[in-house]
Amino acid sequence: MFPTHLPAVLKDQTVRQIARISVGGQRVRIVLSNAYGIEPVTVGKATVARTTVDGSVAGDSMHAVLFNGQARAVILPGASLLSDPVAMHVTPLSQVAVSFHLPDATAVQSFHWDGRQTGWLVPGDQTEATRLRMSSQETTTARPLLSGIQVETDSPARAVAVIGDSITDGATASLDKDSRWPDFLAARLAPRGVAVLNAGISGARLLSDGMGVNALARLDRDVLSQPGVQSVIVLLGINDIAWPGTAFARKAKRPSLDDLTAGYRQLIEQAHARGVRVVGGTLPPFEGALPNTPLDDYYNVDKDALRQALNAWIRSSGAFDAVIDFDAVLRDPSHPARLAAPFDSGDRLHPGDEGNRAMADAVDLDALLPSR
Repeated sequence: MFPTHLPAVLKDQTVRQIARISVGGQRVRIVLSNAYGIEPVTVGKATVARTTVDGSVAGDSMHAVLFNGQARAVILPGASLLSDPVAMHVTPLSQVAVSFHLPDATAVQSFHWDGRQTGWLVPGDQTEATRLRMSSQETTTARPLLSGIQVETDSPARAVAVIGDSITDGATASLDKDSRWPDFLAARLAPRGVAVLNAGISGARLLSDGMGVNALARLDRDVLSQPGVQSVIVLLGINDIAWPGTAFARKAKRPSLDDLTAGYRQLIEQAHARGVRVVGGTLPPFEGALPNTPLDDYYNVDKDALRQALNAWIRSSGAFDAVIDFDAVLRDPSHPARLAAPFDSGDRLHPGDEGNRAMADAVDLDALLPSR
């Protein structure tokens, strides 16, 4: 139903993406993913650099990225590719530019659809260009292939992953402003040397595939196998509740409360088996969601009743190690089924920047991570 924000095929083009990191260190690695690809992807050359105030890159910080000692590498279908360490000092909450050249015709099927950050697609190998922003006419807000940036810290760092849907992905956060709620949480945790990994996918669901696979199918890849993860915040379920009956899933059956809680309990058990603490987030209100769109039937009172029943279970079941009551933080006190106006992006479903800040501020940092 949505454009991919990417050409069908990239050939002899350079992709540059800007990303903010959580914690600082002396060396970095990049992670490229071909998780959904059915053909190998060839990377001809890659670089990483620090960005400057105007969005260009500092030429003296440009570093070649190697893979097993070679500039050229192949990402196999369904696989990820981890680069060699790059000796480049980065500071907490700083931005880096990752560029890679795709010399062959490449159908990019593994990408982050709603990256909320401008990237550039330019002809030829321009991985070492310093002012790509000025020379390019083709931009994208998707993130092709780039799935992570790892930082080597002076001492072992802890990380918190957030697995969620478009609210976590930052669907209505201001473009290029790092104003998703996990971004604000990362700023709170950086002084503690704790990283935040945003595993939000717009349209994601707890129990069903669609935009990405269901949460249990991606839990190991996106959370449990990530370096340093000791806690995961789970904010999922609103699309499971609201998609059935809409253009997304016209004939699908809505899950029951038992279905949803069983999915949550299985996620918790799998995380606990790996020693990862699980923090549950209640689902924010969504009355009147997505007005004047093909999805203006996203909300109805029966769906909201199920949301409230699920929230009651999240608060009272004791299944989670801790709970963040996002519903209580974001709802309108005079009309609890709706987002409070100062926190609403305008679509009555997704928080705006101030709502995202309020969500991050609601996290009890001491309850978030296990004590050492």
